[in-house]
Amino acid sequence: MKTAVVTGGTRGIGKSISEMLLKNGFKVFAVYCNNQSCAEDFLKENPDGMLSVVKCDIGNPAEVSEVFSKFGGVDILINNAGIADINLLTDLSDEQIQRLISVNLTGAIFTTKAVLPYMVRQKSGNIINISSMWGETGASCETVYSAAKAGLIGFTKAMAKEVGPSGIRVNCITAGVIMTEMNKNLDAETLNSLRDETPLCKIGTPEDVANAVEYLISEKASFITGEILKVNGGLVI
Repeated sequence: MKTAVVTGGTRGIGKSISEMLLKNGFKVFAVYCNNQSCAEDFLKENPDGMLSVVKCDIGNPAEVSEVFSKFGGVDILINNAGIADINLLTDLSDEQIQRLISVNLTGAIFTTKAVLPYMVRQKSGNIINISSMWGETGASCETVYSAAKAGLIGFTKAMAKEVGPSGIRVNCITAGVIMTEMNKNLDAETLNSLRDETPLCKIGTPEDVANAVEYLISEKASFITGEILKVNGGLVI
């Protein structure tokens, strides 16, 4: 049985990805950091033993090393965990800046480092990083978030070159406006404006991202690595 790890895997986009992997027969470790009640609810929805919810602060390398060592071999890693903070750069504290970078970028680096030894030994593996369209274009008042997500794109391309000879594929999805808890703070006027600006004239869903992940982990994508797949309804082309 193959094993998948999804960071930020108990709600929003991560939950949809975890559900997709469960439907495809994977043993899934859904990693969360703070919302234990949400994680427990997700576990209750899947009592058959194929899902485990695991608490881990991916921004802490020692914690990542300890927690991920308990998973055994990991065949698929989805680096989905992310946080946002809409503010002017000058209004962000040093701690907020460091946290944005650690969760959105270095956390994915730590988790990737943790799963690579098994993947290299097996000569196979699949890593997908969930970035953002702001990592491609930048967003005012989300400068640090944009920088971290841009870094994730660069990390994807470099890792694809580094581990390709070991049969490991590394790809990235840049998500557009997706209706998740992170975007619930947007008012109706802003959402309508974003919808109107999107060529497909709609807001994305977590399932849209999960469907893209499903393709990238499939054999149909076996010759695809180092790619940046846009899931944004055409908002950024």
